[in-house]
Amino acid sequence: MTSVTVFGAGAAGTALAIHLARKGEDIVVWGSEHDARVLPELLERRRHPSLPEHLPESLKVLGPEGLADAGAHAEVAVMGASSGGARPLSRLVAAVIEETRPVVSIAKGFEPGSRKRMSEVYAEELPGRSIVAMSGPSLAAEIAEGLTTAVAFASSDPDALEACARLFRSESFLVDTTDDLVGIEICGVAKNVAAIGAGVLEGLSQHLQQENKNPRAALFTRAVHEIAGLVEAGGGRRDTAFGLAGVGDLLVTSLGGRNRMYGEAIGMGAEPGQTLTDMTARGLTVEGADSALDVHDLAKDLGLDLPVHEAVYRIVHEGAPPESILEALR
Repeated sequence: MTSVTVFGAGAAGTALAIHLARKGEDIVVWGSEHDARVLPELLERRRHPSLPEHLPESLKVLGPEGLADAGAHAEVAVMGASSGGARPLSRLVAAVIEETRPVVSIAKGFEPGSRKRMSEVYAEELPGRSIVAMSGPSLAAEIAEGLTTAVAFASSDPDALEACARLFRSESFLVDTTDDLVGIEICGVAKNVAAIGAGVLEGLSQHLQQENKNPRAALFTRAVHEIAGLVEAGGGRRDTAFGLAGVGDLLVTSLGGRNRMYGEAIGMGAEPGQTLTDMTARGLTVEGADSALDVHDLAKDLGLDLPVHEAVYRIVHEGAPPESILEALR
């Protein structure tokens, strides 16, 4: 049995905590002030409002005042913050966990402003700890339900990588491993942007009462190749984009993730900024909205032409019409 603390009570972190508790590990979920909306339900109803399953009896929930206890419990620390909250969270965690403890990053985005990958942020704020990143098709609700899920873990530390993969792996939670940390993190950023594009096309199709199956397939295919080019230019391995972290995660996010939901609303005529505000108020983080700007800037720096990702950037940030997503296919 391994003692694991999930820092941050978001849906993704809580779902992983449910999975590990069911597996028989000793699990604590710690919520900060930013989790004030969900902590009462976790503590009183033993359920996260965004997840279908109740918490296992063995899973312990601590509030902001329990940070020291949460840190002392952590043989492995799972960082459940969004990309924007990663640095503030890691500064809190740094004071309460030992330097030998591995850290598992689950956020999929660059740090706003710096455009640093999550592993870079955690390495800066949690020196001495081995960083393991998780990516791949992993919708929180399905993890909580115990449905079959396959993900990729990556790290530059092979011992920590294998130890964390073994900790999470089960008959229903399958874990591939790779040393391409750069590749899976870039995939995790770019796929959210492309999934917004898939959602825009879906919403546009509903609005126009068209099937548009052909352009949907074309958009998906071209987006995968754009992600592969971005990964390679960014220092990762191109083939990573054709695995779980790339094509796998793009597929599941395009089918039913928050980024697809956001894009679909835009495709049906909603204003991007107001839609983002409304979704955020409902506790739905849409990482791809900020990531669209990050990928636009990164592609520009690297001299890449990424028509699908660029179309999403223009729709979300420059007011381009939803029909622009079709122009990316030409």
